[in-house]
Amino acid sequence: MLRITELKLPLDHADDAIRPALVERLGIDDSELLELSVFKRSYDARKKFGDMPFIYTLDFSVRDEAALLARLNNDRNLGVAPDVRYKPLTIAAEQQPAQRPLVIGFGPCGIFAALLLAQMGLRPIVLERGKEVRQRTKDTWGLWRKNVLDPESNVQFGEGGAGTFSDGKLYSQIKDPNHYGRKVLEEFVKAGAPDEIMYVSKPHIGTFRLTGVVATMREEIKALGGEVRFQQRVSDVLIEDGQLVGVELESGEQIHSRHVILALGHSSRDTFRALHKRGVFMEAKPFSVGFRIEHPQSLIDRARLGKYAGHPKIGAADYKLVHHAKNGRSVYSFCMCPGGTVVAATSEPHRVVTNGMSQYSRNERNANAGIVVGITPEQDYPGSPLAGVELQERLESLAYVLGGSNYEAPGQLVGDFIAGKPSTALGSVEPSYKPGIKLGDLAPSLPDFAIEAIREALPAFGKQIKGFDLHDAVLTGIETRTSSPLRITRGEDLQSLNVRGLFPAGEGAGYAGGILSAGVDGIRVAEGLARALLQGQPG
Repeated sequence: MLRITELKLPLDHADDAIRPALVERLGIDDSELLELSVFKRSYDARKKFGDMPFIYTLDFSVRDEAALLARLNNDRNLGVAPDVRYKPLTIAAEQQPAQRPLVIGFGPCGIFAALLLAQMGLRPIVLERGKEVRQRTKDTWGLWRKNVLDPESNVQFGEGGAGTFSDGKLYSQIKDPNHYGRKVLEEFVKAGAPDEIMYVSKPHIGTFRLTGVVATMREEIKALGGEVRFQQRVSDVLIEDGQLVGVELESGEQIHSRHVILALGHSSRDTFRALHKRGVFMEAKPFSVGFRIEHPQSLIDRARLGKYAGHPKIGAADYKLVHHAKNGRSVYSFCMCPGGTVVAATSEPHRVVTNGMSQYSRNERNANAGIVVGITPEQDYPGSPLAGVELQERLESLAYVLGGSNYEAPGQLVGDFIAGKPSTALGSVEPSYKPGIKLGDLAPSLPDFAIEAIREALPAFGKQIKGFDLHDAVLTGIETRTSSPLRITRGEDLQSLNVRGLFPAGEGAGYAGGILSAGVDGIRVAEGLARALLQGQPG
C-alpha cells in the first residue's frame, strides 16, 4: 500500500473526482489503480481570500508499486503507507488472573481500558460513581434548567465522563507512534460514530451522538464478559506491603483485585484525597484558569474563512490563539466549540465552573472557547500535591457567590472587562450559559495576574481575528477544570511509583487531555496491565 499527500481538489468537487485526480497525478491508467481510501482531508484557512482547496492524503495500491516508486522517486509526497493497524496482545487462558481486573471510572480512558481488557478476554469489572449515560443526561439538564445539582450525576460524573458533554473533539497533538488513536476512531465508528471521523482533519461527534456511541461500547464490553457497575463510588484503596489488593466502595463493600486501572476524571477530588491519605504518590502539576468567551459564530466564520464563510462542506469555523503577556503569563484559547453553548460544569454544591459543548451539527448561534492563563505549582500554589485542587475549590466557590449563589455564573462584556468597569446590560450577543449569568465585574474572580494578562490578550487576539475583542462579546466565569491539577505519577511499567498493581491513567491522573488522548492512554495502560500478566507479575 502506498500513500500520497498534498493532493488538492476544489471544495465543491464531485464525490467521484478523487480517483481520476489521483490517476492523473500518478500518470497511470485507471485500470492500474487497484485500491483507494482517504486517510485524511483538510483545508488551509490561511487561504481564505483566495482559493481554498481540500487537501487529501490518500492510501492506494497499484499493479506494480515498485515501478511507480522508482519512476516518481523525486516526488516527496509519495511513499509507502505506514501500517496503522492495531496489533492486539494475546492472553492465554492460563495467564488470566484469579481475580478480575478492575477499572475505576468510565470516561473515555476507562471505556477504552475496559474494552481492550475485554477484547483480550480478561473480563474486567468497571466501577463508575455516576449513572448510565441517558439517566445522567436527564440529571445534567436538571442543573441547566432547574438549578438542581446531583453531585454524583452531572457534567463531570457518569458514563462517558466529562467528554460526553463537550464538542466530542477527536483530535490531539500527542505523540502516537503505535497509532492507538486510529484504534480509538475505529471503535467509535464501529459503535455508531460517522465514518468521516476516520479522515477529516478535526473530527468530532457531538454530545447527542456521543451518548449513543458510549452506550453501544458499554454493551460490547458486557458481551465480551466484562461488567459495568454504576453508582459505585470507590472511597478507599486496600494496600498490603506496597501491593494493591482491592478497593472499598462507599457502601462498605470490598472488591479484591491485584490489578486496578485508575481512570479517574479530573474532578474526582474526594478520591484524590483518599489516595493521598493512603500514601499513593502524587504531585501537583500545572493547569490553567480563565473564562469562556462567546461571539456570534458568523463573526468567526467571516474572519477565518472570508468568502467561504458558511460553506456547507467546511461548516462552522474554529480558531486557536495564544498570547505571551508582558507579566510573563501565557494566555491561550482552550477547547474551542464552534456553533455551541457554554455549559454549567460543576460537580460540587455551591460552586460554579464552566465548559463548552457543541452538537454534531455545530449550528448554534454562538462560538465559544476558554480564554485561560497557565499557572504552575512552583509559582502559584506551592505545598501539598492537593494545593491545586484547593485553589480550584476556592475560585469556584467565589464564582458561585459572584453569580448570585444560585448556580448562575458571573459574566461581563468584553469591552467592559478591558475597560475595567462592571457590565450592567447585555449588548448584541446573547450568552448561552444556563441557568443564566449575572452581569458585573469579573476582576475579583481570578488572581490579579490572570486578569491583567487576559485584558492584554483580548485586543491582541482582535488583531489576529477581526472582531474578537468585540465590545458586546460575553465573558462567562469561570473556567478552572482545564486539566487535572495533579499527577498520580507512574513508572515505565505504567504502575504507580509506590503501589504495585495500581495503574493510574487518563485525564484525572494527569496523563491525558481530551477524548482522543484519554482513549489512547486507556489502551496503553490496558496493555501495560496485560504485559504484567504475561510476565508473571502478581501486580
